Amino acid sequence: MTGMKGQKKRFWSDEEKRSICRQTCAPGVSVAQVARRYAMNSNLIFTWLRDPRFAPAEAEASSG
Repeated sequence: MTGMKGQKKRFWSDEEKRSICRQTCAPGVSVAQVARRYAMNSNLIFTWLRDPRFAPAEAEASSG
């Protein structure tokens, strides 16, 4: 398994994480589409979505 040489690990601020997670709630938008938009792995977004700090408020309201 090889790494991505020359690329540094990106750090996302909490506000950036919230913004990216909110984009996944738009009608017709998938997590994979948002991940490609930001050149990131969709698993990272799914991890953020499970974290209550970054989960969109709409998703929390509709699940209750």
